[in-house]
Amino acid sequence: MGLGGKLALVTGSSRPHGIGRATALALARAGADVVVTGLHNMDGALSVAQEIASLGRRSMALKLDATDYEDVKRGFAAVKAELGPVDILVNNAALMNHNVTIAKTTIEEWDYEVRLCLNSAFYCVKEAWADMCAGKWGRIVSLTSVAGVLGGYGQTSYGAAKAGLIGLAKSIALEGARFNITANCVIVGISQTDAAAKLPEAVLDKVGKRTAIGRAAKPEEIADGVLFAVSNAYMTGAVVNMLGGLDLFVF
Repeated sequence: MGLGGKLALVTGSSRPHGIGRATALALARAGADVVVTGLHNMDGALSVAQEIASLGRRSMALKLDATDYEDVKRGFAAVKAELGPVDILVNNAALMNHNVTIAKTTIEEWDYEVRLCLNSAFYCVKEAWADMCAGKWGRIVSLTSVAGVLGGYGQTSYGAAKAGLIGLAKSIALEGARFNITANCVIVGISQTDAAAKLPEAVLDKVGKRTAIGRAAKPEEIADGVLFAVSNAYMTGAVVNMLGGLDLFVF
């Protein structure tokens, strides 16, 4: 389906080699107008918004602290005033802020990572919800992780938050069905992003070999999964597997 006339908002879409940027551009190419959000890299957000505008779509770069509900409310109000209500929400904002064991994880680290990876999604859904219900149309997609289904050593807060996104999507799907609102997740393993580049090369190599396809995903390939979820009117409460076989019994 074409997305002409629909307005999408993609959180965490300012990184130059990120899934958010690739998703924002994929939605724009499918016809949607797109809001690009960032916090610490607004130059990047502006660059993505300009690239979207060059495709003939409306766009804006929005500074948004997705961990702060009051800022999310302000941001959505600004978007509505300038471009209209959000029809498509992609919850992509996340950060693997630390990879340490339970014993070394502080309460502050736990709280922040859960706020960023899970609470932020609910904050954005809550602000988009009334307009989606009124318009009898909405698409909500959250990016989750292999750590949310298989766990991850040293990733208690990240894994728990990413698992929570799956439960959140299923509940949203149940409440949203009568309003023609779908909610799905796209599950990601390892990808060629700015964030993954910070991992030790030995870790990247080991995970790549553990993946059946034998390499990390390109951000554009993950974006294709998001676009599929947005474009499918009948699929809801589902998890689109973009793991490249990382969850298969490979040895």
